[in-house]
Amino acid sequence: MKNKLIYVLFIGILLFPLFGYSQTFRGLSVSDGLSDLVVNALYKDSTGYVWIGTSSTLERFDGVRLKHYAIPVTNEKMKEVNVITGMQGNEVWMGNNAGLWRVNGNELERISPDIIKNRVYSLLYDGKGRMYVGTDVGLFIYEKGKIERVLIDSNVLSAANTIRGLALDNKGNLWMATHRGLYSMALDNKGITVHNSDEVLVNSYNNICLVDSVLYLGTAENGIVAFDIESYRFRPYMNLGCITSLSSNGDGTLYAGTNGNGAYFISTVKDRIIKRIYHEPNANGGLRSNSVYSLLVDNDGIIWAGLFQLGLDYSLYQNELFSTYKYLQEFDSRNLAIRTIEICTSERLIGTRDGLFYVDEARKICKSFSSPELRSNMIMCSCSFQGKYYIGTYGGGMYVLDPATITLSDFDRDEPALFVHGQIFAIVADYWGNLWIGTSEGVFCYKDGKQIRHYDSANSRLPDNNVYGIYFDSTHRGWICTENGVCMLDTSSDRLITDKFPENFVNRKLIREIYEDSEHNLYFLPDKGELFVSDLSLKKFFSLSDTPLDGKNLMFALEDEEGWLWIGTNDGLYRYDKKNTFASYTFADGIPNQIFFNCIPKEGKDGVIWIGNSKGLIYTDVGRINNGKEYPYSIRITDVDVGNGQHGKTTIYFSGFTYTDPAYMLYEYKLEGKEESWQMLKGKSEVTYYDLSSGKYIFKVRRAGDVNSEVSLSIRVPFVIWRSWWCISLAVMLAFLCIYGLYKWRMRNNSLSTAHFLLAPEEEAVKEKQNLENFIPEDKYRSSNITAEDCKRLTERLKNLIRDKKLYSNPELKIGDLAKELDVPAYILSYLFNQYLNRNYYDYINDYRIAEFKYLVNKGEHMTYTLNALIEKCGFNSRASFFRHFKRATGMTPNEYIKGFRKPN
Repeated sequence: MKNKLIYVLFIGILLFPLFGYSQTFRGLSVSDGLSDLVVNALYKDSTGYVWIGTSSTLERFDGVRLKHYAIPVTNEKMKEVNVITGMQGNEVWMGNNAGLWRVNGNELERISPDIIKNRVYSLLYDGKGRMYVGTDVGLFIYEKGKIERVLIDSNVLSAANTIRGLALDNKGNLWMATHRGLYSMALDNKGITVHNSDEVLVNSYNNICLVDSVLYLGTAENGIVAFDIESYRFRPYMNLGCITSLSSNGDGTLYAGTNGNGAYFISTVKDRIIKRIYHEPNANGGLRSNSVYSLLVDNDGIIWAGLFQLGLDYSLYQNELFSTYKYLQEFDSRNLAIRTIEICTSERLIGTRDGLFYVDEARKICKSFSSPELRSNMIMCSCSFQGKYYIGTYGGGMYVLDPATITLSDFDRDEPALFVHGQIFAIVADYWGNLWIGTSEGVFCYKDGKQIRHYDSANSRLPDNNVYGIYFDSTHRGWICTENGVCMLDTSSDRLITDKFPENFVNRKLIREIYEDSEHNLYFLPDKGELFVSDLSLKKFFSLSDTPLDGKNLMFALEDEEGWLWIGTNDGLYRYDKKNTFASYTFADGIPNQIFFNCIPKEGKDGVIWIGNSKGLIYTDVGRINNGKEYPYSIRITDVDVGNGQHGKTTIYFSGFTYTDPAYMLYEYKLEGKEESWQMLKGKSEVTYYDLSSGKYIFKVRRAGDVNSEVSLSIRVPFVIWRSWWCISLAVMLAFLCIYGLYKWRMRNNSLSTAHFLLAPEEEAVKEKQNLENFIPEDKYRSSNITAEDCKRLTERLKNLIRDKKLYSNPELKIGDLAKELDVPAYILSYLFNQYLNRNYYDYINDYRIAEFKYLVNKGEHMTYTLNALIEKCGFNSRASFFRHFKRATGMTPNEYIKGFRKPN
């Protein structure tokens, strides 16, 4: 069954009513991909695509993406689209200032450019293969590839030949609205009749629409004129200004777009305006502009308004699965944040962030309570108990509402700090008629209006004084949910129990609600985390993971008459069959907002399920759910992009044509051959894969939870040699051999230089310094009077001393020790290192130590000694210092160096 949008009809005065339209609109502009912001024409085809004609382009919209069809005309003014319509086989035809066009694949095909080469203003398909084309040079009739031209006036330049609108009646007449009056043509003989009247001083029309036996003609300045095709009588109809668009869906409603006054819905039966949609500054929910150049109300009730210089506005689709509660004109819950509800036959108690509301439909009573009558407008919880309603607030204590007198009274004046000014989070009645109250100061129990128990963290095992939830299961065991975890209440002993929970149970978490289903399973809904399920004995339990609930805050649970579990979250509403299926419900289903609070839902005796939402009280029933969730269009794979500028990238685009807010779109998909399970997709309608291996795949997509909506696409990835496993393996092997060869070359160079380095590590530096006999020392050494020749001789002495005595093997060696051995002042040796050798003392000595380490490894001593022992033999007193210096000197670690050698034979 096809779902239709329910409109709320506002009855107002005949002209320029003062009401607006509360439906939510979404706008499309350049940032969304629309190429031009002047929208002149709109059409929706049978697949579900919406076609948009602008001043320069033709666009196809699927609810998420726009596909651009370039018009191959050089003159920009001639590109302007005036009209779009469909023909047999779901062909899309378009008329613009250059002529007549047809969509052919991804391009536009010009129809008879040698004949129809003027402005096309109107198109009308008769459903039998014939297309009527209204232009500025007369009428053209297209049928089976042949074109016939009919002049309304023999003078080609006459305004009568400018045909702005076409309509067919059921008597074989074609009606034409022109710039010089109304004309009709008999289809059998092509006879032309002019229809003008002195009663209406208008002879130029912009558009035409036939409803029953009346033609409605739009004018540029005088609104709408009506013409009865039975009596041939004109009459002024409604002066709404400049009429840019007229249409009807055959239900007796006339849809009129205007340039300056927005859009009007007109009942032609009652001859009155039933709805006006317009732009109002600082108001939400209306159009962005009152200059409506094109207007379409499609068969699904979605309103499309093409605007001047602002693009396109359209109303977001919603079906009838959920309704938002209102009572006559007295109460409307829309936009109220619902925190608690009580449903009793004809009575509705509704607690919100903005106060308390009581409705009795049987007595036709509606009463609201707010500040100053309430000390706090934030209603947190409620309970229907012994014929009265008990209400908890945040910061205003607790009240009792007597529905007989519809009066409020304080619950307990003897506890003013809490029950008058405190926080009340939960109110629950138990099996024995006791009233349990969760507060910011622990748990209270009342019997016959008197307090009989009080548990807090000081006098009991209550984990925390902030008690957010209380629940009694079918064994009459109590569950108390606090800020710091859960405890059980043993009603036989009145004790709170915290030490009887099994290991890995969920008792240490903040639990929002506990719910028991008909199979006696307990569901624990954590503030953050996975849904936890346990039996009553607490012996069998598990967490429900890898579901659409992952990552969401769980707020409430309720089992319906079919055994499905309704679960509300901070980001959506779900219905769970307790097996593998999760059905999701969004804005498109009538949910006003994705955010739900910790408001416990209720099921009435009539089977109606009531759920509090952040923007209203909603209700539904299982019958509506099972019979109603049908969408007007099937999912369709709209495009496949292979490559997209990146090698190995494949993107699959699809649409469900629901035209709701894209953020609420929910799909499931999988690629057979790559993915085993269904993947959840929210807020997107495209999937991208990278570097698919060669082979065959089947891509499947469906609406979340709707197995009957599944569509599929076969994908074949051809074999590419460079992407084959053996080719990749060969490349990896060659790369490894190259790296290994380079490594061995470096190791050989290191080993060959070791003995030489031990003999004369500074020779290359000395050779470079030999050409610098006239070097200039730094200022701090200017008084040393040492020459380059002196430095050369001192370097030779230093080299022989270190080599012969192996002074570097002393880990405590200081520059002063070397100076004493050489019998020179320490500052002279410092000068030698820093000015002549251009190295600091520690690097110089550590290079000898590194060379000694290489020498010992080449001798095979690493097979006898540990690495730490070798480090000490070389003179290093720090393993970290050795590793750091070795890596800096050789480019590899000591272990890598050792692995490159084998013990000599």
